[in-house]
Amino acid sequence: MAKQSKRYKALAEKVSEDPVALSEAVKLVKSFDTTKFDQTVEIHLNLGIDPKQADQIVRGSLVLPNGIGKTQRILVFAKDAAAKAAEEAGADFVGQEDLASKVSDGWLDFDVCIASPDMMGVVGRLGRVLGPRNLMPSPRAGTVTPDVATAVKEYKAGKVEFRNDNGGNVHAVVGKLSFDEAKLEENVAAFLQYIESLKPVSTKGTYVKSVCLTAAMSPGVRVVA
Repeated sequence: MAKQSKRYKALAEKVSEDPVALSEAVKLVKSFDTTKFDQTVEIHLNLGIDPKQADQIVRGSLVLPNGIGKTQRILVFAKDAAAKAAEEAGADFVGQEDLASKVSDGWLDFDVCIASPDMMGVVGRLGRVLGPRNLMPSPRAGTVTPDVATAVKEYKAGKVEFRNDNGGNVHAVVGKLSFDEAKLEENVAAFLQYIESLKPVSTKGTYVKSVCLTAAMSPGVRVVA
C-alpha cells in the first residue's frame, strides 16, 4: 500500500464516511486544490450489474456540457475525402497503413482513436495494442463512424468514453479543479443522468450502488447516489 502524505491525510480528515449531496461534494473536492498543478477530477461508480452478462454491459460516450479541461490528441484512420474532413475538423494525426505500422511498433502518443468503417481491416490488426489501453475504436462508442469529422469535433469539445470493468465499476474524467463549482457540478450531473439512461433492462435491485468524486492527488468524496 502506498504511503500517504501529510497533505493527503489532512484532507482525508475533512471527508465524511457518509455520502453527501453533489453540490457539497463538488465544493469539498474543490477545496483540495492545494497542488502546483491543475488536478483532473474523476467520477467513479459501482453499478449493480453482472458484468459477465452481455446484456448488462454499460458503456457509451457523451460530450460533457463544459468539456474536460484538456485538449485531447486524436488519431484518425481514414482515406480520401474522409481523411481530408478529419484534418479540417482538427484531428492531430490522420493516416492509414503508415499510422498502423507506427502504432504496431508501440507509438501511442494520442488519447482517442477514430476510424472510418472502411479502415477497420487495417485497425482490427491493432487490437492487441489498442485494446488493453481502451483505445480500440468501436461503433458503440462512436469511434467507428463514416462521419469522422463530427467525431473529431465531439472529442475536441470534451467527449468522454467509458465502459464498466469486471467489477461493475465505471470511471470517467469530468473536468479539472480549476472549473468553477457550477460547471463541475453540471458535468457530473450530466454524466450521472446519462448513466441512468443506460440502465440495462435485465438488472435487478439497486442500479447505481455508489458514487465517488475525486481529484487526481486527493481523497475521494462519496456522493448520494
